[in-house]
Amino acid sequence: MMEHVDLGLAFMTGLLGSGHCVGMCGSLVSAFFVRLGEAGRLAWPALAYHSARILVYVLAGCLAALLGVALISTGLIGKAQGILQIIAGVIVILLGLDLLGWSPLRFGAIKMPVNLFRSIFQQASQTGAVRGAALAGLLNGLMPCAMTMAMAVKATSADSVAQGGLLMLAFGLGTLPSMLFVSLILGRLSPKIRGLLLKAAAVFVIALGLMTLYQGVRFLDVMLKLPNW
Repeated sequence: MMEHVDLGLAFMTGLLGSGHCVGMCGSLVSAFFVRLGEAGRLAWPALAYHSARILVYVLAGCLAALLGVALISTGLIGKAQGILQIIAGVIVILLGLDLLGWSPLRFGAIKMPVNLFRSIFQQASQTGAVRGAALAGLLNGLMPCAMTMAMAVKATSADSVAQGGLLMLAFGLGTLPSMLFVSLILGRLSPKIRGLLLKAAAVFVIALGLMTLYQGVRFLDVMLKLPNW
């Protein structure tokens, strides 16, 4: 039951946070498809772009979950999976608060220069419509922001590698509607609307962090009551 709730929260984070995605990288995406000319209006480049972008999210989720499972299996933190969940929950909450501008810690270090991405996007557009779109999509998936980092941190507390990948897949699918139509939405979505959507997404991020924290505390409480702890 909890797994389904987590996936739902991840999807809603992506859906509501997609306004932030449009504001952060929408101009790069729109400009990339404009450079492709007539080919940029076809379905295959768009499919290649967003498939590659979401694939990066899924792989990140799998790797994050693998890291979490590896830490638990080594015995470095014993059988207390709850400890990892508590740490992940706290970090996710802080990232959510950062999206709202309320966090005592700032995560500006995860942002990279837009000019660097713009330059690489331009080079990708010259390698062919589908191939270039796939390369640009991979790059887009690697663009760091508080939301994607929050989902990746949450994935470290997943029970399995597959679950971590599914969590990031749900998040990626949530971002898909607005990113698919980014060329249409970009000119219509005001900064105020984007800001409101980002705040709504932040609430879901915080809710996901609170649930992870609660799961960790509950798991740790059970483990501490075991006779052989």
